[in-house]
Amino acid sequence: MLYTKLPHTDIEVSKISLGTMTWGNQNTEAEGHEQMDYAVSQGVNFFDTAELYPIPAHPDRKSATEKIIGTWFEKNKNRDKIILGSKIAGRAEFTKFIRTTGFDRPSLIEAVEDSLERLKTDYIDLYQLHWPERNTNYFGKRGYTHDAADFWEDNFHQVLETLRDLKQEGKIREIGISNETPWGAMRYLEESKVHITLPRMITIQNAYSLLNRQFETGLSEIAHRENLGLLAYSPLGFGVLSGKYLGDRLPDNSRLKLFPNYNRYSGKTAIAATQKYYELAQDNDLSLAQMSLAFVNTRPFLTSNIIGATSMRQLEENIASINVELSADVLEGIEKIHNEFPNPAP
Repeated sequence: MLYTKLPHTDIEVSKISLGTMTWGNQNTEAEGHEQMDYAVSQGVNFFDTAELYPIPAHPDRKSATEKIIGTWFEKNKNRDKIILGSKIAGRAEFTKFIRTTGFDRPSLIEAVEDSLERLKTDYIDLYQLHWPERNTNYFGKRGYTHDAADFWEDNFHQVLETLRDLKQEGKIREIGISNETPWGAMRYLEESKVHITLPRMITIQNAYSLLNRQFETGLSEIAHRENLGLLAYSPLGFGVLSGKYLGDRLPDNSRLKLFPNYNRYSGKTAIAATQKYYELAQDNDLSLAQMSLAFVNTRPFLTSNIIGATSMRQLEENIASINVELSADVLEGIEKIHNEFPNPAP
């Protein structure tokens, strides 16, 4: 395993981190425990979860993933060995069963304290805002369309004040953003620069893969100049970049078979691009999944690559991608395909 540090800290994290959003729905508690056991045995020390998980969000499964992690901590007595990230859900129609408010002070405090109870821990190492509560482009929306009737009022300062207080209480150690835009990222960073008592956002968890390299426009410069580390989610595009859906296949128990509306990465152009990437991988004796993950691992703005799996075979292959080195020819081939199919799945 390779390791890096969360920006602006001495907290060392594995370059591969374990995503958990299937536990409690596609995966049982026992399977979640097995995945954590294996990941740790391979040097993974960074887990990512959220109060929203498992996906798709549903009242009957509310925060089941955090509970599974909590029982694993309780069983293994190893909380101090893991760097744990979690998130507060943003305001949305599909999260009304969690809360109807956004990131106001009572909501943030409630969310943190509830997560701590489920996770059976006294602290969360990295606490993140799952997506902006304002009207903007995220979750696959290509561009920003301004809504003059948007009721949102700038509350970056107040959000950071509450997170500062939670840090001072020892309930969270560091903070980050997720599904954020360049404007939102810089607003948080500038707010903490102007008001030096406020905490700094140190990571941004956004989608990044061969099918979605939009991070490279705007956010990558911020990442480099401000030392804001990317936690890349969906590096396999909901499994599309495993190649299992090529040839119009729809395997049983696959995400697209179970949840057809999760089609962010499976449009016609994305599938055409995936076919090209598959051929490139085959020509170089690589699996498409490992080539896709190894590419993400090479990015200079990456702090950690969040991999997830529903089977142990997938998990083993995904974690092993840390040992795959891509040749200059492969990297050149990837750029040629990217120029032909730029960001087909934003």
